[in-house]
Amino acid sequence: MQATESAEHRAEKHQEHGTDAGTEGKAAGHQGGTDDVDRFDFMVVSNRMPVDRCSPDEPGCEDGWRRSPGGLVTALAPMMTKTDGAWVGWHGAPDEHLEPFSHGGIDLIPVQLSTRDVELYYEGFSNATLWPLYHDVIAPPEFHRAWWDTYRKVNKRFADAVIRHAAEGATVWVQDYQLQLVPRMLREQRPDLKIGFFNHIPFPPPEIFAQLPWRRAIIDGLLGADLIGFQRSSDAGNFMRSARRFLGASVKQQQVHVKGADGQTTHIARAQAFPISIDVKQISELAQKPEVIERAKQIRRDLGNPKTILLGVDRLDYTKGIRHRLKAYEELLEDGKVTVEDASLIQVASPSRERVEQYRLLREEVEGTVGHINGTYDTMQNTAVRYLHHSYPIEEMVALYLAADVMLVTALRDGMNLVAKEYVTARTNNDGALVLSEFAGAADQLKQALLMNPHDIDGLKDTIMRAVNMEPAEAARRMRAMRKQILTNDVDLWSADFLRALQEKVVRDDS
Repeated sequence: MQATESAEHRAEKHQEHGTDAGTEGKAAGHQGGTDDVDRFDFMVVSNRMPVDRCSPDEPGCEDGWRRSPGGLVTALAPMMTKTDGAWVGWHGAPDEHLEPFSHGGIDLIPVQLSTRDVELYYEGFSNATLWPLYHDVIAPPEFHRAWWDTYRKVNKRFADAVIRHAAEGATVWVQDYQLQLVPRMLREQRPDLKIGFFNHIPFPPPEIFAQLPWRRAIIDGLLGADLIGFQRSSDAGNFMRSARRFLGASVKQQQVHVKGADGQTTHIARAQAFPISIDVKQISELAQKPEVIERAKQIRRDLGNPKTILLGVDRLDYTKGIRHRLKAYEELLEDGKVTVEDASLIQVASPSRERVEQYRLLREEVEGTVGHINGTYDTMQNTAVRYLHHSYPIEEMVALYLAADVMLVTALRDGMNLVAKEYVTARTNNDGALVLSEFAGAADQLKQALLMNPHDIDGLKDTIMRAVNMEPAEAARRMRAMRKQILTNDVDLWSADFLRALQEKVVRDDS
């Protein structure tokens, strides 16, 4: 509601000043004052813009666009509508040029990518080099110089868009591993900017990061920022150890003293943990809507009203531990610890990076495993695993959270895992159980979950059974503690904490 009111307020303001939507969000002054480019005091930069294309007949579609789902958009959209802010990103269609435009009160600056850019920068370097490397080499990363060259060129394109549209002294917040070179590029061209960077995925220890042929350039790129945020303190520590090892940087506590070519300190880059969270208000309200509660009951009926529903919700990614989860559940069926008459596992696996070979192979393996389990244990009335290779709207996801007695988060490595936080938030009756991998960032906050090592299949099986058989009093105690943690640390607090820290003055100590 806040975003809608703000958008209306902005529209009224444009009418008063005789401007239109194409110029909204313009900063009061132009740097240099000689061109007609809109300039902004606050800019967010991410690989994708916060809107997706849609058909006019789809709900929420306005002028062919609708706001993207996801925590980052939820956190920053209200702020963007209330400030002279703009969002820089790719609009999702290769080989198409778009001029800057506005949607839902947010000024948008599209960056054009060619089909080859998408292949080399995104599918290649970002998701076949950096993603597996940063996730503890669960899958082998590939190192190709052509990918790296395109990654640099595309990062420069994003940086150029910011340089062109940032007002004097603007705050710029760069998001995630696809754009790690942008902070340094911005600092070299616009030292007046206040630059923040947030890494949404893990940062590997130096012993793993050392494999990257371009490790020095990546560290140097990130050190262009004033503040570099990570999900966990261990990630920030890994980064600072890499800065010291590969660049010889001077690291004092959480600060890196960045030196110029003359050996003098140019600025201090801080590295800190800012664990991201969710839109608590949205999930809580949906969980109490009568139609969502009724949908949850319908899900149970459709499954034959089993005694226990277990739920997994993931992108179809090899870091999520879906194969480990299925193996553990199959062995529980084989051992007779659970039966298809009493229990059912729902596995939502939303499509992900289907043009990348590793992901195609994973889908084949997961679907083959599900078919084997169901072929072995299904009856005419009951299904062992209900596998859903779809993405669902948030209302359906909350209904699934309400229907599930046990939530299984078995990530092999995860920056945070917001599904775990959404499940806990939806359990307004303080019931249900969360089985959570210790390798997910959420384990740092949700200490009352049933923590486990997903590589230990026997341990995972024992933890699942502990969740299935947990006494209601213990379940309520654990869920109440986890809900308290999340309800007081939502996504709005995350963004506010980061931006407040970014604006803090740092006392330079060159001694």
